[in-house]
Amino acid sequence: MSNPRIPTDEPKAILPDEGGAVDLGGLGIHWKIDGNDTDERFAVVHHPIAPRTLAAPLHYHHNEDEYSYVLEGTLGALLGDDVVEAGPGTWVFKPRGQWHTFWNAGDTPCHIIEVISPAGFENYFRELAQAVGDMERFAQINEKYALDMDFESVPALCERFGLTVTEL
Repeated sequence: MSNPRIPTDEPKAILPDEGGAVDLGGLGIHWKIDGNDTDERFAVVHHPIAPRTLAAPLHYHHNEDEYSYVLEGTLGALLGDDVVEAGPGTWVFKPRGQWHTFWNAGDTPCHIIEVISPAGFENYFRELAQAVGDMERFAQINEKYALDMDFESVPALCERFGLTVTEL
């Protein structure tokens, strides 16, 4: 899960099994393009999401925007007060400064490509994977990455949208 890439100006292809991966109990993270490959302009991760799984509590990014492209399945998202469902080929924009969350709204796996801008937040997932089950460390990581989370939102989100929750 380390970030071994060295920035380069040479073209390259990233194969499906490259980049490292972790599964957080329903939400997967596959690192594809790290910030050090883009002069920190953006990063890309692939998120497989298990059926009917909430990917995260309501949360609020202070520093980065997220752009989710649905490859397969149905992505549900709560963006402020708006609920959207997006199928393959659809982009969902989750801007910084807006409370949001997302989930797999279907009964089959959902796969999204997430573009994070600016880069840096892709490393949040690396640190989070090392802190599973340690809520004190989890809170420190959220603070480091200027991420506010509303953990109390989880039961209502799961009930409202018929979801289970990832293990953090």
